Amino acid sequence: MDPLRRAALLITAITVPVVIALIVLVNVVGDRAEESSAAGPAEIDGVAPVRPEDLPVLPLDTPPVTPEAEASCPALMSDLPLELAGEPSRRVQSDTPYVYAWGDPPVVLTCGVERPAGWTVGASAIQINGVQWHVDTSDPDTTVWTAVDRPVYVEVRLPADVDSAPVTALTIPLAEALPYQEPRPAP
Repeated sequence: MDPLRRAALLITAITVPVVIALIVLVNVVGDRAEESSAAGPAEIDGVAPVRPEDLPVLPLDTPPVTPEAEASCPALMSDLPLELAGEPSRRVQSDTPYVYAWGDPPVVLTCGVERPAGWTVGASAIQINGVQWHVDTSDPDTTVWTAVDRPVYVEVRLPADVDSAPVTALTIPLAEALPYQEPRPAP
C-alpha cells in the first residue's frame, strides 16, 4: 500500500472516533443544559424566585399620552431595569406604552403624568441622586413619588410599606434619559 494512502487511512481511523465522541459529548451537555433551564431558577432557602411569567398581567389606568410624553418618555422606557430592588419586571395592560411595573405587590412607573396636585410653590421636594421628587403619602396604602425636575413628570407608585430603594434605583436611568429642567410648581 502506498504511504500516502496509508497516512490517509490512519488519519481517518483517528479522526472519525474523535468526531463521534465530540458529537455525543455536545448532545449530552446540551440535554443537561435544557433540563436545567427547563427547571427554572434555582431555589434559595427553599423558596423559588418569582419569574415575570408567573405574575398576572397588571391592568393599569393611565393618563392620555401627550406630545411632551411622546418626545421624552421613549428614552426613559428603553433604559429601565428588568429587575428593580430584587423584584422582576411584570407585564402590564394599559392605554400607553409609557408605564412599567415590577414585583407583587407592584411598583409602577408612569412617564408623562400630570403635575401632582400637592406640588405647589413652597412644597418641599426630596432630592435623590440629582433628581427632585415630590412625595405624596396621603393614601395609606400607596406612596406616590413624582420626579418634578424633568421635561415630563414621572410617577413611581410604591406600596406604603416599601422603602425608597426602588425610587433611588430609578433615579439613575431617569437622570440619564431625561435632562434636568427647573421645577415648575403650581402657584
